[in-house]
Amino acid sequence: MIVGIKVANSFFLELFFKYIMQNILVIGNGMVGFKFLQKFVEQENWSDDYNLIAFGEEPRIAYDRVHLSEYFAGKSADDLSLSSKEWYAENDIDLRLNEKVIAIDRDAKKIKTTKGAELSYDKLVMATGSIPFVPPVPGIEKEGVFVYRTIEDLVGITEYGKKSRTAAVIGGGLLGLEAAKAMVDMNLKTSVVEFASRLMPRQIDDDGSEVLVSKIEDLGVDVLMNRNTEEVLGDGEVAGMKFKDHDTLDVDMIVVSAGIKPQDELAREFGLEIGPRGGITVDGNMLTSDPDIYAIGECALFEGMIYGLVAPGYAMAETAMSHILGSVKSFSGSDMSTKLKLMGVDVASVGNPFLEGENIKTLQVKNTAEGIYKQLTVDSESNLLKGAILVGDADDYGQLLQLYQNEMVLPEQLDALVFKGGGESAVGGIDTLPDTAQICSCENVSKGDIVEAIEGGCSDVAGLKKCTKAGTGCGSCVTLVNDLLTSELEKSGVSVDKSLCEHFSYTRQELVELIKLSKLESFEAVMAKHGQGRGC
Repeated sequence: MIVGIKVANSFFLELFFKYIMQNILVIGNGMVGFKFLQKFVEQENWSDDYNLIAFGEEPRIAYDRVHLSEYFAGKSADDLSLSSKEWYAENDIDLRLNEKVIAIDRDAKKIKTTKGAELSYDKLVMATGSIPFVPPVPGIEKEGVFVYRTIEDLVGITEYGKKSRTAAVIGGGLLGLEAAKAMVDMNLKTSVVEFASRLMPRQIDDDGSEVLVSKIEDLGVDVLMNRNTEEVLGDGEVAGMKFKDHDTLDVDMIVVSAGIKPQDELAREFGLEIGPRGGITVDGNMLTSDPDIYAIGECALFEGMIYGLVAPGYAMAETAMSHILGSVKSFSGSDMSTKLKLMGVDVASVGNPFLEGENIKTLQVKNTAEGIYKQLTVDSESNLLKGAILVGDADDYGQLLQLYQNEMVLPEQLDALVFKGGGESAVGGIDTLPDTAQICSCENVSKGDIVEAIEGGCSDVAGLKKCTKAGTGCGSCVTLVNDLLTSELEKSGVSVDKSLCEHFSYTRQELVELIKLSKLESFEAVMAKHGQGRGC
């Protein structure tokens, strides 16, 4: 009898604690939704007060969309995964895949899913991301037309590509060029079709685009600018494209990558405030017009801006998490600087390279022979860097980004910043940066954080990634992390091997110069003349 009472008390006690614990529901299990969960479970004793439940439309756990194109280079879906199903279980997260939230009852604070589940929430986090924009062109629904967004999309593209010879990518932005690289990797004759007069119109200018086009065409890709697609041709399946100038293009497969739009339909349907051109309106705490609902990532509209990069999304995730837990951390916008490798070509953009004004001056270097373009946008009154464009050679991206972010006064000889190797020497190198300088924007890791980790025993980049998470997001900061590591180790008297790897006893730049001087045109030739072993 006493045992029965204890069991009953235990049962009611469990129900009691479950009742008083708050339900945090996260709609979306992409990179930003995952980051919210990751940041949440890193907090002490969170599980005493909260239940975390996450919904994902896709059949798989969160994966790295930034490096999605590496799927075509041999990486598997598991390789791209950000964690494992065991991680969710170990952290007491109820993950529900292949389950879409279709209704929100804001008065009752409940949601309903495609599987018929109804759950109450105390706080709701919308991380629904974005969906591809597909232009309303006649015939766009034909078999052989794909979007480039999910691993499932890539599986479909791979299978259809096996019976295709030619492919066209609609869109010459970041995702479009990544998709084009995937088509090239599949040995398809590839064309990029862009409506605007230049590639990557949000990141680079006309001169930068001209150099980028030249580099891409050297790979055998046709770049068609100023093309407005009027119709997708074919009887049931793709056979070509017709443009408004009546020109046509014979093609077997089309990948649409013409931009994205916020996935805000659920928020719109159930009365949350939406921006004039889409996006769920949020404040600096990531709160929507409902005080119990947050929005983060590409579905969120902050001060009229949709942030399409991973670093701002991560900052939003941390802000929402902090606010739920009672912190005063807020989001005030994010730098959109980025460094990319598109079809083997380095492309980077810092700050606002399109800034205009009485005091705004530009410095340009254009080397069409080597396919290199650099442009600096400078405020001549304050002598501060306001923006930069790098095409074909982005080695100085990290240094320029730090000059911009930390508002460091530029040297008198600005050309030292754009000629090879001049950037670091011109401003004193990484040692001149303050400890507060942000080295990794994705994970918000400062120079001081990395120095502390090095002093604590980290002696290689892999160790620093594990210890600080720097370089684990988009990866554009890894060069700067390595420079900082080398500098700190040398200051402590440690001999540092700057070899590219165990197969080449040269730095990356030294090897590049040797390849140019020797006019080598294959990896095998480079290994035979300057390397040892088989390479890695």
